[in-house]
Amino acid sequence: MAILLVAIGVAGCASSDDSSKSISFTDDRGVANQPYPNNYRAELLAFLRTYINNPVGIRDAVIAEPVQRTVGGRLRYVTCLRFSARDSDGNYRDARDRAIVYVDGRLDHIVDKPGDLCAGAVYAAFPELEKLTR
Repeated sequence: MAILLVAIGVAGCASSDDSSKSISFTDDRGVANQPYPNNYRAELLAFLRTYINNPVGIRDAVIAEPVQRTVGGRLRYVTCLRFSARDSDGNYRDARDRAIVYVDGRLDHIVDKPGDLCAGAVYAAFPELEKLTR
């Protein structure tokens, strides 16, 4: 009986692999009227400290104010970020764009290849990111 229950549990976890979906860290209330992420800079810095392998010495950091965009068929606040970080060998990579998606006013996930999400973004210097430490 126990083996049957384990098999049912494992089967329930299996699903088709859909690479177009992204991982979401917060549960969505499903409302179109999303609150503005007031604390987006501090929350983003705290996340990037762990997201970036070596956050020391980041260059050319710029950020755009959060704007509403359609992400996965739903209206979300998105802020765009561009920076150049060091590789493991100490060399700098080219600066890359990333989109940070907010759900219910909180950081939900990062899109590494934002495409149209960051089209027309108006960037400003983000010196706090360049000052990150480990």
